[in-house]
Amino acid sequence: MCSYCGCSANSIIGRFMDEHVEIINALTDLRAACHEREAERAEAAVAVMAGLLHPHTQAEEVGLFAVLAEDDVFTEHIGSLCSEHALLDDLLDRLADGWFEGFEEFELLLHRHIDREDNGLFPAANIAISGEDWERVVALTEAAS
Repeated sequence: MCSYCGCSANSIIGRFMDEHVEIINALTDLRAACHEREAERAEAAVAVMAGLLHPHTQAEEVGLFAVLAEDDVFTEHIGSLCSEHALLDDLLDRLADGWFEGFEEFELLLHRHIDREDNGLFPAANIAISGEDWERVVALTEAAS
């Protein structure tokens, strides 16, 4: 989590960063279930992760990402983050199907993705977006939640 620029004081960015912490914390049970190859436990851990991850990525994409993508400076970067969301979903589905050896790939992508948002996109968004555009981000994010 970014701790140097103050972007977490922004209500939307702070919310997304807090959700990142919850998502990372949920890795503990998923890791244990996959390493121990316990199908039922893994299924339950995947359900918890999906319950945290899917609403989070949906809210990011329809709110903050949608507004940022209107700026050509961010369009490509937002596209790559959305692609990572889709890949995370795919990997999570595969873990649910018993692909336990894929946990490390999922975990690595998740950590890298969150780092790109927390330490790159969110601070940049905090600077790039102002006034009415933040009001749009808030309204779109709340509508998706």
